[in-house]
Amino acid sequence: MTATTNRPTYHHGDLRNALIAAGAKLAEHAGPQAVGVRPAARAVGVTPTAAYRHFANADELLEAVKECAFDALEEGMRAEMAHAPVTGDASEDALERLYAIGRAYLHIALAEPGLFRTAFGEEGGEVNRDEDASFSMLRQAIDDLVTTGFLPADRRPMAEFAAWCAVHGLATLILDGPLADLTEEAREAVLQRTLDMVARGL
Repeated sequence: MTATTNRPTYHHGDLRNALIAAGAKLAEHAGPQAVGVRPAARAVGVTPTAAYRHFANADELLEAVKECAFDALEEGMRAEMAHAPVTGDASEDALERLYAIGRAYLHIALAEPGLFRTAFGEEGGEVNRDEDASFSMLRQAIDDLVTTGFLPADRRPMAEFAAWCAVHGLATLILDGPLADLTEEAREAVLQRTLDMVARGL
């Protein structure tokens, strides 16, 4: 799900998704703390009463926006992996899948900053990593590196967290830190260098 229009629209029966899109926009412009049922209803053009039929309070809406954020991450990762090169070498193919996940993570963060910040903000509760499909995909990609012999088994523990921290840190530095002024070309170069470091350093 994306939140790229100025005012979310909806068809009959789809008000819930329109409110989630509006909530994502609110988060993008003013942070997760700005997400509320009434502001979302106003953005969509419905009465608060209609919106409250779908979300009892701001916490429920924020939780739905957070779920939407992780769905977007998962979809982006699957799409990127579907286009990953197939070399015929098991280890290299596993590496390509890991690289694809990292590229998708940063690109989703930059394309949907409101969703990204909401996904990892303190508001809306913690996400169970064991139930997060995007994190499970990262874990599986690293397991594949072990299976193919690229990563020694004794170096496997906690590797997914190290990889996640590196790419998440880069995304945060670009969105909200001193790397915000990088050109697109420079961003891609830094991303490639970060992924090289992760893949070769695990």
